[in-house]
Amino acid sequence: MGTKLERIAEISATTPKPEFTSLYHLINTEMLIQCHKGLDGKKAVGIDKVTKAEYEEHLEENIANLVERLKNKAYKPLPSLRVYIPKSNGKMRPLGIASYEDKIVQFAVKKILEAIYEPRFLNCMYGFRPDRGCHDAIKEVHHRLQNEWIFHVEAPPFPFAKVAKSCGFDTRSYSSSVRTFPRFPVVYNPRKNKGI
Repeated sequence: MGTKLERIAEISATTPKPEFTSLYHLINTEMLIQCHKGLDGKKAVGIDKVTKAEYEEHLEENIANLVERLKNKAYKPLPSLRVYIPKSNGKMRPLGIASYEDKIVQFAVKKILEAIYEPRFLNCMYGFRPDRGCHDAIKEVHHRLQNEWIFHVEAPPFPFAKVAKSCGFDTRSYSSSVRTFPRFPVVYNPRKNKGI
């Protein structure tokens, strides 16, 4: 399965406007077994109360049944189990926990979407990407600020301001001196861009 996904990633990376018209066939027995093996067995169970170990007891039968339902377009995800966990401010945060079989299908779709979109992302994009996170973005901002770069980030003010202040960053608005594009960081180096 890796080779097909690698080929999709290659097409996505080298074609200016790639079009993928048929990807559904990629969700097959091989991929679903890989996804099952890749899931963490210690995660909370969904509304079906099925654990990874229980699903694995009849793995071949379960996967064959799932593939058949997917092929016939008869697969219907179960409702997510709603649970609430406490937040540090005393409020409760809602979580939706998918059933185990739904997690397998979601993981398969995630693999396909990553193969398509990951090669198209810029290296400076950190949100919801494999092996990247907000801490990596903050480290990059800190590194760039050490080298006299100024960033203007279009982000929700409260969470970003708290994170930036906790890292010792100034959260003043530089929008008058920096050209901005919605939702993308714009980098300004005073040594190179004297006219801005």
